[in-house]
Amino acid sequence: MPYVQINDMAMFYEKMGAGEALIFLHSHDSRGILAFASQMLDFQKLYTCYFPDFRGHGRTRCNSLDWSTPGHADDIIGFMDQLAIRRAHFIGYSSGANVGLYLAVEHSHRVASLTTIGTGGTCEPDGVEQFEPEWLIKHNQHDTINQMIERHEEAHRGDWQQFMRQSALDWRLYPQLTEEQLRSISCPALFITGEHDPYAGEDKVRRLSSLVADSMYHVVKNGSHRPHMVREYPVQVNDQILQYLSNIGQAR
Repeated sequence: MPYVQINDMAMFYEKMGAGEALIFLHSHDSRGILAFASQMLDFQKLYTCYFPDFRGHGRTRCNSLDWSTPGHADDIIGFMDQLAIRRAHFIGYSSGANVGLYLAVEHSHRVASLTTIGTGGTCEPDGVEQFEPEWLIKHNQHDTINQMIERHEEAHRGDWQQFMRQSALDWRLYPQLTEEQLRSISCPALFITGEHDPYAGEDKVRRLSSLVADSMYHVVKNGSHRPHMVREYPVQVNDQILQYLSNIGQAR
């Protein structure tokens, strides 16, 4: 299994395909290949696809259980450095989309393009308490608890409660990007949302797109927070992103 050492962390990742580098950034409770299972086959035909597990997630190993959205962005730069990836396209989902925004703001020379799914660029903490361990235990959410144990046991070493607390803390805090910072994004950018996404939605991604010069946004009709996933609209989302990336390539 592939690991890359970045400071105190052994980051697990999957790699497949050939072509320009494309790095997928997963959400809080997921990991690389789970968040983007419906994208793997389509994108590997044209790109070298990387699916890293963030610090504290999946099969990545680290002694510390502390992590944050801006910290993930720094880790991804370390990941790129270790694998000699000068620049990459990025596709981020949910909190991973926020990681992508930090990359575009703070490391613009490393970002060939950014596609986000499920963020409006602002902190949206509504409902976070339902993902804290005390709430999950009180309401007998055993399926969710078991999922968090199975998905992240290697990373949190069985301490799923600390993992969920850290996730809730990050959800409450980030992103903390000003309009000025968002206006500084200079890479090609595509912002995708489901029509019924409670954390993004058309109004929020339209605002985000209005701040980022020459960006585009796309609303997936009837889509939820995860329109790119199986049983939603992965073909539509994949085609939209692939066409956008193709247009970028033709314009260069």
